[in-house]
Amino acid sequence: MKIKLALIVFIVFQVTYSQNFKFGKVSKEEILEKEHPLDPSANAAVLYREVSTRFDYSTEDGFYVVTDFYERIKFYNKEGFEYATKLVDLYQGSNNVNESMSGLKANTYYLDDANKIVKIKLKKEGIFEEDISAFYKRKKFTMPDIRKGCVIEYKYSFKSAYKNNINEYRFQEKIPVNNVSLTFLVPEYLVYKTHKSGWLDIDIKKDGQERTMDYRYLQSAILSGSGGADKSIKNTIKFIENSYKVKMQDVPAIKEEGYVGNIKNYMSSLKFELSYTKYPNSNIKSFATDWGFVAKSIYESPSFGKELDTYKYFTDDLSGLLNGVTNKEEQMIKIFEFVKSKMNWNGHYGVYTNKGVKKAYKDGIGNAAEINLMLTAMFRYAEINANPILLSTKSNGIPVVPTRNGFNYVIAGVEVNNAVLLFDATDENAEVNILSSKLLNWQGRIIRKEGSSNWVPLIPSKPSVRNVMISATITEDLKVDGDVKMRLTDYFSKETRDQYKNTSQDDIRKSLEENKGEMEITNIEFKDLDVLYKPTGMSYDFTSEDLVENIGGKLYFSPMLFIGERENPFKLEDRKYPVDFEFPKKNRVIINFNLPEGYTVESMPENANFGLGNGDLALKYNVSNQGSTIKVMVEYSINKTIITADKYKNLKGYYQLLIEKLNEKVVLVKI
Repeated sequence: MKIKLALIVFIVFQVTYSQNFKFGKVSKEEILEKEHPLDPSANAAVLYREVSTRFDYSTEDGFYVVTDFYERIKFYNKEGFEYATKLVDLYQGSNNVNESMSGLKANTYYLDDANKIVKIKLKKEGIFEEDISAFYKRKKFTMPDIRKGCVIEYKYSFKSAYKNNINEYRFQEKIPVNNVSLTFLVPEYLVYKTHKSGWLDIDIKKDGQERTMDYRYLQSAILSGSGGADKSIKNTIKFIENSYKVKMQDVPAIKEEGYVGNIKNYMSSLKFELSYTKYPNSNIKSFATDWGFVAKSIYESPSFGKELDTYKYFTDDLSGLLNGVTNKEEQMIKIFEFVKSKMNWNGHYGVYTNKGVKKAYKDGIGNAAEINLMLTAMFRYAEINANPILLSTKSNGIPVVPTRNGFNYVIAGVEVNNAVLLFDATDENAEVNILSSKLLNWQGRIIRKEGSSNWVPLIPSKPSVRNVMISATITEDLKVDGDVKMRLTDYFSKETRDQYKNTSQDDIRKSLEENKGEMEITNIEFKDLDVLYKPTGMSYDFTSEDLVENIGGKLYFSPMLFIGERENPFKLEDRKYPVDFEFPKKNRVIINFNLPEGYTVESMPENANFGLGNGDLALKYNVSNQGSTIKVMVEYSINKTIITADKYKNLKGYYQLLIEKLNEKVVLVKI
């Protein structure tokens, strides 16, 4: 047994040792590997990732950042093919100071029928470039000839003059990362802080050594007094280059399950923040800022704060709109709905305007900043105390380090009675304090004209309510016929509008029947689906053939019918990131059953009342029998939207109890 174990260890060692991570040196062993040795469920794996950042120098930009990126990925099945596409966002600043990408080389490797390695190079037609906002363009490339078992690798260089905005370095993915290496080399004149995310131990090795750098500049003949042409002068500088190095192996995949928000927020990563600079013969220049400083600097940008002082383009329209309207609340709604109907959102995020509010108003289309800064300006014109609110969408992540890139969206806020009302005019189904789920990301930063700012919660404290009433009859042939009536408020109402507004009856029916077994739904009706600021109503009739089981002459059925979850959404043994329920919610369900003639109740579920934490989640369950009818009254609520990872096992246990209770059976026997 010891000999066999030693042999296995030796073989594993030999395979690991034989791996060559130089570009172009993909081995047959890597291509032949059928599954990941440590995670057989993995669809793909990062075999090797190397990221190396250094600072070079030019007379135009001073020190600038150069990052070389190299990655090799193995695909075990087609579900992993999403990693065959790479996106690189490049900031396009003022004065043509733009980030750039260069030196892209990429190959796909697989074995042919003769068991020989085939290499397919990425060609120009697989590389795309698109503008995603006024300040960002995106390079996108998709690897060629992807197939099960293949290996890809690519490398490129990234150049940026923005020393105070170093891209985050990520060590963890939704797939295993076998080997990852980071090198960050920085001149002694630039001092950075490090910020770690995730739960894995990131061991940073710090060191320093002398570096010599040559650069050239043009010396003016006039200034030097030498006459003739300008001269190219070579200069050499010596300085200490500080190094930060991280090497990690066998990084486990972060396993994603429901109610997560943006999983990338919780992957193990490292962020470098410029703290201060100290150049020779110069004073220290501090870059250590807080979110208040960031907000103020954004406000002072011509593409932000100046746009709030522009009124003439809308004054005639607004004067007519508000003529005779003196109530401030009514004015707010009228202005909000006017902007929503007047403007179309072009799908672009951003806190800065692109073409400006005046041009956007004329065209009837704009980005998030143009539409919501326009809304804020109109509120102010009507003497409503309005200010812009900066926030980060879920796709942009949770802002941890104070940088201008920490925010990527702006909405309008109105301060009334020590509260802030939230408005997003890009969304036709938005209401006051009812935002799209993509915006419910922690908190936003309201900034005022005089420069003050503070955090504003984006997640509502008031629960959205779903009331469901069902009347059902078990027929002689053991079908269940019935009707459903729902009343939905706030975010439940918005979800219904988002899903069903402008949707065909056939598509609505298919959506309602989905995951409900042998059920036929008819007579679907909505109430106030197109009317904002009112609860939404929905009703329909149904017939189901598989809700009742006949076992040995006894009838078994769940009194909850098709309402509620059927299985526990939380399946991980241990979850390292929080659960995000988005908004507080309360579900109330009342079901009245008419029993089939000739049957009586043998047993029913017991009543129950239990919860998690101090009322964070709660279930009230009551079932009663009166002659030929059964009545079920259930209320299950989520009062706390974020459940931290240390409470995950308790949450999982609570949900298991809830699922079991909601799926308990009533048993009927013949009289």
